[in-house]
Amino acid sequence: MADKYESLIELSADEVVTHSYVRDVPISDGKVLALVTLDNGRDHNRPNTLGPATMKEYGETLANLKTRAKAGEIHAVAVTGKQYILAAGADLTKAGEIPSREMAKLLAQQGHAVLSSVSELGVPSFVFINGLALGGGVEIALNAHYRTVDSSIPALALPEVFLGIIPGWGGAWLLPNLIGIENALKVIVENPLKNNRTLKAEDVLDLGIADAMFGPANFLEDSIRWADGVVSGRIKVKRKNEPGKIERAVKWDLAIGIARKMLESRIGTVAKSPYRALELLSAAKNTDKATGFAAEDEALADLITGEQFKASIYAFNLVQKRAKHPAGAPDKALAKPITKVGVIGAGLMASQFALLFLRRLRVPVVITDLDQARVDKGLDYIRSEIGSLLAKGRIDHDESNRLIALVSGTTNKADFADCDWVIEAVFEDLEVKQNVFAEVEPHLAEGAVLATNTSSLNVAQIGAKLKHPERLVGFHFFNPVAVMPLIEVVKSKHTDEATLSTAMVTAAALKKNAVITSDTPGFVVNRILARLLGEAMRALDEGTSFEIVNSSIKPFGLPMTPFELLEMVGLPVAAHVLDTHHSAFPDRYYDGASLHRLAEHGKIFDRDGKGKITGFDKKALELFKSSKPGVSSEEILSRVEDGLADEIHRMLDEHVVEAAEDIDLCMVLGAGWPFQMGGATPYLDRVGASERVFKDTFHHPPILGAK
Repeated sequence: MADKYESLIELSADEVVTHSYVRDVPISDGKVLALVTLDNGRDHNRPNTLGPATMKEYGETLANLKTRAKAGEIHAVAVTGKQYILAAGADLTKAGEIPSREMAKLLAQQGHAVLSSVSELGVPSFVFINGLALGGGVEIALNAHYRTVDSSIPALALPEVFLGIIPGWGGAWLLPNLIGIENALKVIVENPLKNNRTLKAEDVLDLGIADAMFGPANFLEDSIRWADGVVSGRIKVKRKNEPGKIERAVKWDLAIGIARKMLESRIGTVAKSPYRALELLSAAKNTDKATGFAAEDEALADLITGEQFKASIYAFNLVQKRAKHPAGAPDKALAKPITKVGVIGAGLMASQFALLFLRRLRVPVVITDLDQARVDKGLDYIRSEIGSLLAKGRIDHDESNRLIALVSGTTNKADFADCDWVIEAVFEDLEVKQNVFAEVEPHLAEGAVLATNTSSLNVAQIGAKLKHPERLVGFHFFNPVAVMPLIEVVKSKHTDEATLSTAMVTAAALKKNAVITSDTPGFVVNRILARLLGEAMRALDEGTSFEIVNSSIKPFGLPMTPFELLEMVGLPVAAHVLDTHHSAFPDRYYDGASLHRLAEHGKIFDRDGKGKITGFDKKALELFKSSKPGVSSEEILSRVEDGLADEIHRMLDEHVVEAAEDIDLCMVLGAGWPFQMGGATPYLDRVGASERVFKDTFHHPPILGAK
């Protein structure tokens, strides 16, 4: 085995090897359980990963245990990880450097050969999931006969589809045959596409991935005791979700069909990995393990060497590395402590802010609005959401009572006197925002920070009526507030370093990723989206049909079409954003007059009772009825690509952010730009828009290879 995979080991010469340490544990009746502990020798900040050298050592360890089992020296084998961590799967950065399909297939084959050998030792095999398990770490467990899980694990997931590949070391065949097709679809396809949702221990047990769950205090001892019971026959393992003949005959294909329609409606057909995963899951119904694993080899080889995986690795590195070390962030030591938060406004957005600050900072939060009725409505919403969290088991009764006690409402701005942080969430109007800040400032302590959630207005102008504009910072959330991971932190020409540092530290405390931008219209995300949406409205005014415009940017792989995005943002808000950009850059941004007509009408789509789109609204179509010939989908796409290349190039020249990577980070986290596309700039390089517009590329060399 070593010679066959030597080229993989040479490619990963600097691998942090996860070693396999073995000790014998006596169990009942004079028998012995061999316990393998995976440990890379680093602390919990560097999880165990499974590179080629790690896999070689693990494979050799299992081969030796097979020999010992045959000789009667051991009677069971169990695998666990170092403290808090089982394994986080393959080192994706190294996987992204694989130079050929042949070598990518070798990587898949090595994973299958090594991990599957745990089920071929001639004795029962167990995996004790003692901590974090992702990707290949989960597949270590799936290949064993039995599994236990620590009730305190932070997460278990198969995130591969999110990253442009598939679970290729057995997961796509083993999981559906263990827990049924519907559950497997949830873990392998649905969860990764829901912002990489993970499973807790209770989920792992309920789904049937684990056969038993134990608390963290004595997890290893309890797991060994349980394994002893299984080996001795005292414990019989029953699996309620293991698929039977009826599921294979009736449910399997139906579930795959439903999942395919869901994918097509939610993400389109540009992303390859979810559909390859569906093919593998579908075939797992009636193939044997060897056939299933061979199909995974081929799929993984195709995807690892494809452009979408390279783009995913670029995006993955942005989120995992650059987002954790924001460009231009001042010293954290300058940040001011936040002991109380004030929220100006009590509408939906303001109430979402209040709830987020409550949950993450656990400090008193006070909301205010024009009258008590609005304040009470906001408080009712917040309390209702806390109740929902309690009902779902996300928080307990003590936490619910604590959060409710921390939130209050007022119509008297003097009640903001002891707030360290005050954020506004009022109508997107310059004068309105100026006035609410000017009104609250006299009541605040000298060190209090003011934050505006403006999506496109100039932050310095918002602070024009303040005596201390240096303590105002832009703090732009994306909707829905609880879900979207990005905050654009906007540094105006007046914002001082202490205020900026406080904003960055606060964003991190809210568990958000923050990117610092300069004080320019639209900042990053809205400036780019406004250019895209402006081209959509231009095409409509030229007589192009709604259908053609709506499908024109499918190659971007965005989660929403232009018109879906407009309705999600809100037509009046979108019209205002387009106006702001047209006023600032009239030569580049389309006039929003026609969008205002749509906003007055109020809708673009017809929807059923569940909100599903059933077609275009007839009145909306009538508003744009024209004898003009319109333009083609290809023309719209080309205009958008060139427009974005132009705008992003200008933004970098203007130092809106430090680098193209920050633009892409914003688009991935704030606009849902798919990992498989890698952000905006690699895509624009690849399709030639960068070369067409400014005779160069954003990246040198291009990340995906320019056409």
